[in-house]
Amino acid sequence: MNSSRPVVTLEGSVMKVAGKVDANTVLELRKQGEKLVSGAKGLLTVDLMQLETAHSVVLSMLMCWQRLGQSKQVPLSFEGASDRLQSLAALSNLDAQLPGFSAHS
Repeated sequence: MNSSRPVVTLEGSVMKVAGKVDANTVLELRKQGEKLVSGAKGLLTVDLMQLETAHSVVLSMLMCWQRLGQSKQVPLSFEGASDRLQSLAALSNLDAQLPGFSAHS
């Protein structure tokens, strides 16, 4: 299994993100996700369980998708974020802006 290139796929109303994301791969992945968000109708769940990276570029990408979803009336909910990614979001004060990240509901 080659996990060098991250991928984003849509299965029904679930957008799955998998692989390792870094500064060299995040832009293409963000664009792929934007196409999926733009074509979606209704609530879209972003599944991060297979994401292998906890990095600030990942949070930036997720925020881009979140803003696009808001502008298209496609609410996003995030699930399966690793403890490290959730901690990074909290340290960056972004956890409350990413539905599903805030551990203190």
